[in-house]
Amino acid sequence: MIRRLAREIVLQSLFQIDFTQAEPEEALQVALAEQKSDEFSAEELESEEPRTPAEVDKAEPYAREVLQGVLANLPAIDGLISKYAVNWELKRMPGIDRNLLRIAVYEMRYATEKQPVNIAVNEAVELAKAYGSENSARFINGLLGKMMREEV
Repeated sequence: MIRRLAREIVLQSLFQIDFTQAEPEEALQVALAEQKSDEFSAEELESEEPRTPAEVDKAEPYAREVLQGVLANLPAIDGLISKYAVNWELKRMPGIDRNLLRIAVYEMRYATEKQPVNIAVNEAVELAKAYGSENSARFINGLLGKMMREEV
C-alpha cells in the first residue's frame, strides 16, 4: 500500500514536471499536499480505504527516492523505453503511460533496491488501469513484458 501510494505521488510529480516544467521538489510537494488533502478520489471512496496524512508521510521517502532516481537516470530510461516502443516516439506517448514506464524501468533496472520484475510490471499495469486510457494497461504490459524478456 505505501509503495503504491509512493508510485502515485511520483507519477503525479513526473506528470507535473513534464507538462509545467516544475522543479522536481516543487512538483513533489504539490503531489504530497494533494494526497494529504481531504478530497478522496472515487476509487479510494469505493475501496473504503482513504489515505491518511500519516500514510502519505510514510510514502514520502520512497517517492522522493524514486523521483530523484528516475530524473537522474532519465536519458538511459528514455533510451530503453524508446528501444522497445516500436512505432512510438516517447514524446508522443500519453504522459501517464510514459511516466509509468519510467517508474517501472527505474525500479527494475536502476534502483538501489531493485524491485522484482513481475512486481514492477504489475504495479505499472495497475496504475495504468486507474489513471491511464483504455489501452494504457495493455500497452505498458506489452512493452515492459518485451523488455523484461530481452533485457532484465
